[in-house]
Amino acid sequence: MNWNSVAFDWNQARAFLATVEEGSLSAAARAIGQTQPTLGRQITALEEQLDIVLFERVGKSLVLTQSGLELLDHVRAMYEAATRISLTASGRSQAVEGQVRITASDIMSAMLLPPAIKTLRKEAPLLEIDIVASNEFQNLQLREADIAIRHVRPEQPDLIAKFIGDATARFYAATRYLDEAGRPNSFSDLADHDWIGFADNDALIGSFNPLGMSLTRDNFRAGSANGLVAWELAKQGLGIIAMSDDVAENTKGMECVLPNMERLKFPIWLVAHRELYTSRRIRLPFDLLSNFLKETMV
Repeated sequence: MNWNSVAFDWNQARAFLATVEEGSLSAAARAIGQTQPTLGRQITALEEQLDIVLFERVGKSLVLTQSGLELLDHVRAMYEAATRISLTASGRSQAVEGQVRITASDIMSAMLLPPAIKTLRKEAPLLEIDIVASNEFQNLQLREADIAIRHVRPEQPDLIAKFIGDATARFYAATRYLDEAGRPNSFSDLADHDWIGFADNDALIGSFNPLGMSLTRDNFRAGSANGLVAWELAKQGLGIIAMSDDVAENTKGMECVLPNMERLKFPIWLVAHRELYTSRRIRLPFDLLSNFLKETMV
């Protein structure tokens, strides 16, 4: 190998990539925890080492030169390789200590995971558990989380996905709402009721109406993209909501609407990065969550 052929260091390349991805020197400096002058000096050093110009200033903006564009894919590949190195190193650690980030939907994070985390803390008291409650997918490959509970199977080859089973859901409403509005006897009756919406009401309408309902946007007068808020709206008697049976059946004051309806099913997948799955720090909570979800949700 010609070791002298590499005339720059990773920090310089990282400064360049961060500036491209974040859109400005100031934003890049904030993202990687450096001052703007330090970041600028690293990019200048990279330009001098490679004898090229990476950016041109157009007004207050930085624009990549052709040389910068040609370099960009190679630097991104370096970043991905560096991330894989970090993942591999983490995966080899056998100590059951350190931080583990677990991501799940806001409803699951708040109402179903705490008992599992309590058990995990007893078995591995040195672990630091961080719950990332989000209805958006966190990128396990970029270490935004270590373990994810998802409702769709991931397609990335670097991820290990374990199918836990199908959880169930039905329609629920507060007893006081049904006492006032009446209890539906059929799917067609549901169009006469108020509903609690989530982020995309059109998607809900498209999913529910094939069951024999005739919902329109007029049925959704209250809602929230946050599942906990939407559930609280339903608990306050503002309408009917679709909810996991595991959550609803353990909530006082909530009643199943059309209790004889066939339960709606949704899959539960437990996901971790392939490298991290070899670490006891990740394997222990992964296996515990697997057992917990099987016992409580499916």
